[in-house]
Amino acid sequence: MQRQTQTQRQTLKYSPLQIQMLNLLHLTTMELEQRIKEELEENPVLEEGKEENSNEETAEEFADPVDSAGTGDDDSGNVQDYYDWDEFRDDDIPDYKTYANNQSPDNELYTRPMVESIGFRDDLKQQVHFLRLDDRQQLIADFVLDSLDEDGFLRRESDVIADDISFANSMFIDGEEVAQMLRVIQQLDPPGIAARDLRECLQIQLGRLDNQDDVWKSACRIVTDTFDELGSRNYDKIMRVLNLDEESLKKAIQLITTLNPKPASGLRNDTLVNESIKPDFMLRYTEDGEIEVQLTWGNSPALKLNKLFTQMADQKNDKATNQFLKNKMNSAKWFIDAIKQRENTMLNTLRAIVKLQYDYFQTGDIKKLRPMILKDVAEIINMDISTVSRVTTNKYVQTPFGIVLLKDLFTEGVTNEDGTEVSNREIQEAIREITEAEDKRHPYNDQQITDLLSEKGYSVARRTVAKYREQLNIPTARLRVTI
Repeated sequence: MQRQTQTQRQTLKYSPLQIQMLNLLHLTTMELEQRIKEELEENPVLEEGKEENSNEETAEEFADPVDSAGTGDDDSGNVQDYYDWDEFRDDDIPDYKTYANNQSPDNELYTRPMVESIGFRDDLKQQVHFLRLDDRQQLIADFVLDSLDEDGFLRRESDVIADDISFANSMFIDGEEVAQMLRVIQQLDPPGIAARDLRECLQIQLGRLDNQDDVWKSACRIVTDTFDELGSRNYDKIMRVLNLDEESLKKAIQLITTLNPKPASGLRNDTLVNESIKPDFMLRYTEDGEIEVQLTWGNSPALKLNKLFTQMADQKNDKATNQFLKNKMNSAKWFIDAIKQRENTMLNTLRAIVKLQYDYFQTGDIKKLRPMILKDVAEIINMDISTVSRVTTNKYVQTPFGIVLLKDLFTEGVTNEDGTEVSNREIQEAIREITEAEDKRHPYNDQQITDLLSEKGYSVARRTVAKYREQLNIPTARLRVTI
């Protein structure tokens, strides 16, 4: 016999408004605008515009045109039928007579044209088509070009490519044929394309130079005979092996640095169109020195309920229509409330950030950043840490010293020798200044940078210095050597 029991438990359920707000909170300005457009298309009850403060219904907007004309008929529900529309077709004034061109051309929003781009492989194939090749050679050339990586190098052996062509086209292709066609492709522009490694790429580019003087000869010898030493910047060994003085080595290195280590970068125009950054916040500085927080224009356009559908919901319609209108009205109200709650949450979050990082926003000096974590902001606005994380993810603020990513303002703290806590961004900036001011012939290693930071009062470990240096994309001391 089945036994029924009754238990009591506590569960957490999100309201529709909370779900809407969480879905909107992490969106950026451009993503929110797209989301609002989608909601306007899906929900007919929702429309753009400011909600009127007056509760009076404008009956003329929905009233019968005959009644508004004052005909005095008792039957206000009837609409007069016009059978001869030719009588009234010329009543309206043409649009061109009422049109006033009072807009300046500067008011028109500039739309960046889309750039029609082709891949660098297609550009190389167009160059190959101008060569006098037979069908067999054209087939090999196209296969070789399709085998290039994104930097323009050919990382595969000629015999392997020949086997692939033979298997794909049911014909025998020798590896020597591929190698011969590869030499033809390497004569195309830009120089260095289809090279098998960086050394061959630099050799091809040096061979295409017109001015082949003593500096050019020294550069060719460096690339050919001491390429490994060049990569490790062991200039002393290069001078000893090639019997070069320091001035000759310096000129040869300068010539090598003008070469392109990634030959396909000049043909890869598919990255020309970059997505622009639209800040979500804007700071306004008053004369009293206060900082006011604002949302950027267009962040959340005003939304309201459509009056016509609101009136239809009050009428006695069939059950399906009433249910449809009720669902759409509730969805529209929840969406409008979620937008407003999103605005308040974002403003409160940034006000808390400005309060914690007031010195930084006043000066723009990165050394003024204080250690700050998500929990610090969450405690000020009395919200969860996850909410603060959603607000600050991929959000930017417009300041007088540039556009700042909010996530960059959150930094860990390091205790200084005098007991004060400083931001790791301040230490990173100190490391950058040390490496920029160092002797490039004898750059500082990580231990020396640690000692210099200790003299400035920053007590950090050597491995911490190495981590911050890598975050700043500063190479090791061996790779920072110059002559």
